[in-house]
Formats: sequence, C-alpha cells, structure tokens
Amino acid sequence: MAVVKEFTLPDLGEGLTEAEIVRWLVQVGEVVAIDQPVVEVETAKAVVEVPCPYGGVVTARYGAEGESLAVGRPLITVAVGTAVNSDASGAAASADGDGGEGSGNVLVGYGTTAPGARRRRVRPAAGQSPAPAPAPASVAVAAAVVATAPAGPVAVISPLVRRIARENRLDLRSLTGSGPDGLILRADVERAVAAATAGTAAAPVATAPAAPAGPAADVVGERVPLRGIRGAVAEKLSRSRREIPDATCWVDADATELLAARAAMNAGGGPKVSVLALLARICTAALARYPELNATVDTERNEIVRLPAVHIGFAAQTERGLMVPVVKDAQARTTSGLSAEIGRLTEAARTGRLTPADLTGGTFTLNNYGVFGVDGSTPIINHPEAAMLGVGRIAAKPWVHQGELAVRQVVQLSFTFDHRVCDGGTAGGFLRFVADCVEQPAVLLAAV
Repeated sequence: MAVVKEFTLPDLGEGLTEAEIVRWLVQVGEVVAIDQPVVEVETAKAVVEVPCPYGGVVTARYGAEGESLAVGRPLITVAVGTAVNSDASGAAASADGDGGEGSGNVLVGYGTTAPGARRRRVRPAAGQSPAPAPAPASVAVAAAVVATAPAGPVAVISPLVRRIARENRLDLRSLTGSGPDGLILRADVERAVAAATAGTAAAPVATAPAAPAGPAADVVGERVPLRGIRGAVAEKLSRSRREIPDATCWVDADATELLAARAAMNAGGGPKVSVLALLARICTAALARYPELNATVDTERNEIVRLPAVHIGFAAQTERGLMVPVVKDAQARTTSGLSAEIGRLTEAARTGRLTPADLTGGTFTLNNYGVFGVDGSTPIINHPEAAMLGVGRIAAKPWVHQGELAVRQVVQLSFTFDHRVCDGGTAGGFLRFVADCVEQPAVLLAAV
C-alpha cells in the first residue's frame, strides 16, 4: 500500500527564510527517484534546484511559478510504496531504511547524495498544520499513472539552460540532447530557439491599441518587481546608505610594473594569475597593516568588531545581475590560490551554480568596474562591511616617470570606507599602500 509523504521547502542556509518558485521540474503523476530535483527556486542569493528525498509518484504540488514560499511550507507530496516504487528503482526501500525520511539530505544545487553532503531532517514550521493527505482513491490513481509516466527526468543539469528554455517558452521534453547520455546543453536550446524564431518570423504582428490618456504612473512604463537577487541588492544598498556614514578618497597609480610582474609570473607555463588576484593579494597585505578596516559595526552594542579572517568579495556581473562571490580566508591563500578561487567562483556565477554560502560572509569587497571601460566610481559599501576598494580601467596615459613624460599604464583607485571605524588618515594610509604596491609590486615583499 502506498504511503503519502510530504516534502516541505528545506532550510536553504545562510539565514534565508523564503524562496520564489521559478520552475517546476516535475508534474503531478510523474514518477520521481530519490534525490531527483523537483523544483527550481530563486532565493535572495542564487537560483538553485531542490531535490526531493523521497522516491515515488508525485500526488500534489504546492505553489505556482512566481509564488514565494516560506521555509517549512509544503512543496510536494509523494506516494511511496511497493506498488508505486516498482518502477522507481526501489526508492521506497531506501527511504524507509532511514526512519521514513528518504535520503534525509538536502544539499541544494548539487544533488542530495553527493559525497560529504550534509544530512538534514526537514520539519514543518512551528505551528503549521500538515497538508491534508489525498484520499485512498487519489493514491490508487497516482500508482496507476506509473505505467504511463515518463521513464525519468529531463536530462538537464544547468539551471541556466532551464532558464533560457523557460524564457523562450520551449518544452525541454521535446529536445534530444547532444551531450553525454543525451544531456541537453545550452547549444541545443539555442538552436531550438533559433529554429522556432525563424519559423515565426513571417507571422503578422498584431498592433496593440493606443494606451488611453492619463497619469503617466498608470499607463506608461514597465513595472519590474524588486524581488529575488535584484530585491536583495536593492535592500542591502539602501540599508548601506541609511546606516553607514561613508567617505571616499581616490588616487591615480602607475600600473605598468604590476602588469609586467603579472606577465613574468605567467611566463612559466603554470596556472595563469589574473590582475584581480594580484589586487586581492595587495588588499590582504593592506588589511594586515590596517586591520581596523576589516571590521563591522555592531549598532546594538555600539561596538566596532575587528574580524580575524579576511573574506574578500568581488563584484561579478552576470546575466541575472550583479553578484558578489566571496573568497574565504583570502589572507591564507597564495597569489595563485587566489587566482584559482576567483576563477572558480566567476565561472560558477556565470553558469548559475553559486551556492548561498558562496555569496555570504564577506568582510571586504574588491570592485573592478574597469571591465566596463570606466575610470572612476564612488562605490557603495557592501553592508555590513566597513570598506570597499574600487578599481578603474588600466589605460595608456601620459605620466611623469623618472622625471620624464612617458606613456604608462595608469589606473584610478577609489576607496570608500565607514567613517565610524576609522578616520581619514587610516583610510588614506590604506589607499596609499595599495597604490605603492601597484606601482612597485616589490613593496609586497616587505609586507610579508
């Protein structure tokens, strides 16, 4: 006899209390295996897939796409039992072997049976009544669907591929993947979208009626909800402006020698070192000299908290907006180690694979806005941090070098700091040290 089990939205970690349903990955009546992703959700940190710890037939889904659910609220119910799981590879046996909790793992975005995954017992929120179980007839119908249900989930791993298909209203089940074992790749989706677009290019375009006259707020403009990552960014920047009395200083620096040092480091044929990694290495040395800037302000206790470890966040522009991945324990990493971790996090940001842990815990931010071709900026501090270094583009400019006018590679550095944690002398000393290291990388040797 099938037993209906309820799976609630798990605690996604890092203080997140709710998530928005982006896309359902299963339908009611579909057979799911243990730890199969069943829904794609967007939190204030990232878009992740949530795997279900039960194997069986989906009997109900809770929440529509675009709806926000609180942690602990029901997501789906699954009919688990001998009749149902005969086609689900014995999933129920595995589930019942763990106290009736399925796999017991919910490691979002990586599958719940990954080595080293955290095991978490999912419980309903306090005071919440469990969702009513379907009538026995419903369970029987669910079990009967097994014979006609799809053999398995759509062969898609990347949330980015799912998002592209969703935005173009493309049914992934209609595609045959070109990747290993039929995996649907981004190129497969883009080809299908291009083919669909070409087929409808000649269709007549309907002309919308003219908007009636009236107040601009009522009839003009597109309204974009501030939610998910965009909403989290808006809230954090607004809070920073409200709470932090920030000030900014800046200086131009000759980065010619820094680029030469990077070229020499990369000439050995080993892993390449990025300019951003060199700047991060300089920042760790500067924060060791000026530890009051690696801090946060506890407003409730009216205290400055100086932090022992340096976790450097760096701004990364992605298709889903601005993200700030965090390099943990940057002070303990070598330059090549910093470069490797920055590269890993950047790739994860571009492909939508960042976890909430990758985006939180920063103590200092490095903002390289020079990639946009601009020279200067006055950054907004990433609350609750105390400082941010901004780096403009490195461009050939006239510069007085050794008493003569020459063309050098010049960069503008801007430093925004919380005036509560230090005065201008400390901030100026920090920025001057950074500029000296940019102009003469050998200065770093004295700082070790």
